[in-house]
Amino acid sequence: MDINKIRNDFPILHRTIYGKPLVYLDNTATTQKPRCVVEKITEEYYNVNANIHRGVHFLSRQATEAHENARRTVRKFINADKPEEVIFTRGTTESINLIASCFTYECMSPGDEIIISVMEHHSNIVPWQIQAARQNIVIKVIPINETGELDMESFTKLFSPKTRLVSVTHISNVLGTINPVKEIINIAHTHNVPVLIDGAQAVAHQKVDVQALDVDFYTFSGHKIYGPTGIGILYGKEKWLDKIPPYQGGGEMIASVSFEQTKFNNLPFKFEAGTPDYVGSTALAVALDYVNNIGLPEIARYEDELLQYATEQFMTIEGIRIFGNSPSKNGIISFLINNIHHYDTGVLLDRLGIAVRTGHHCAEPLMHTLGIDGAVRASFAFYNTKEEIDILMAGIKKVIDMF
Repeated sequence: MDINKIRNDFPILHRTIYGKPLVYLDNTATTQKPRCVVEKITEEYYNVNANIHRGVHFLSRQATEAHENARRTVRKFINADKPEEVIFTRGTTESINLIASCFTYECMSPGDEIIISVMEHHSNIVPWQIQAARQNIVIKVIPINETGELDMESFTKLFSPKTRLVSVTHISNVLGTINPVKEIINIAHTHNVPVLIDGAQAVAHQKVDVQALDVDFYTFSGHKIYGPTGIGILYGKEKWLDKIPPYQGGGEMIASVSFEQTKFNNLPFKFEAGTPDYVGSTALAVALDYVNNIGLPEIARYEDELLQYATEQFMTIEGIRIFGNSPSKNGIISFLINNIHHYDTGVLLDRLGIAVRTGHHCAEPLMHTLGIDGAVRASFAFYNTKEEIDILMAGIKKVIDMF
């Protein structure tokens, strides 16, 4: 990987903050966008802007083809069987809410159970709590061990004849733990239970093959894989997407409408009511091509190198506590320094030009399990460098000196 060439593709990385070079280490929250993605957005609005699937004129047909080509790009990226199994949404959150609403309505009854884990993002907790309140379904929670890994023995004991779905994260946005999703799926399928995987933190860092995983539903967001905000993906096996009802009503998701009866459209349009973000979809396809051109195996190798280097540097600083020490871990380090509040650490690092995340990271139940109210999080992408990690370490030492 030519890091200098890659960094030149991201103009924001050359900014200064408070007179300091920006060190952007909040990639788990959102990734920066390469020039080609931003240029594609501009190009689409200036040259191809027209509502899709609705017009016979040239611009509409051109925009429609670009949107559907983007769907085919996503299909190939995650190795879905058919483009129809790729649903465009606003992001991981909407994708999970769609399944939470539609699957529970069609496939669950009062007293039925869903299994999630203690390390889930709020987006994979709250939608199920809403449905639990509405439909009296039961939520069961997989615990973690001391290294931040799922307790798989406990997981197997959570199944009962009333278990209807398992919904877990691929990679923890706090701990960085890479969960054994293939094993989770295999175990669930022995009980004839489908599985939803929250892949928001995974697709930018490792190859995801939904057919090899045999996963029933998989979700991710464009903005976490160098694409635009407001666009995301729900992958679903055709048999499940055919079975569950639409999420929203409106244009495009219908085959016909009368005041007596509405017939719904075929996949994938059944779940894409209204005008979609056809500019976002084409820009997302450019982002996926960009990642593919670098190569996910190379990205994974380099980011693991950054993680190992950063972890070694952290261990040289007395008073640092790292949360999540699984041997199978992604480029995320959540930490606290002695008794210094995470917010204070984040503010002081910001004044040095270092962007990290502070707080509960939309994972309050996990924070309660860890016995803390929040943490500082540094997360890496393929455009980060060891030199930036050195700047972070120097910044942490300055924070310690101040306190």
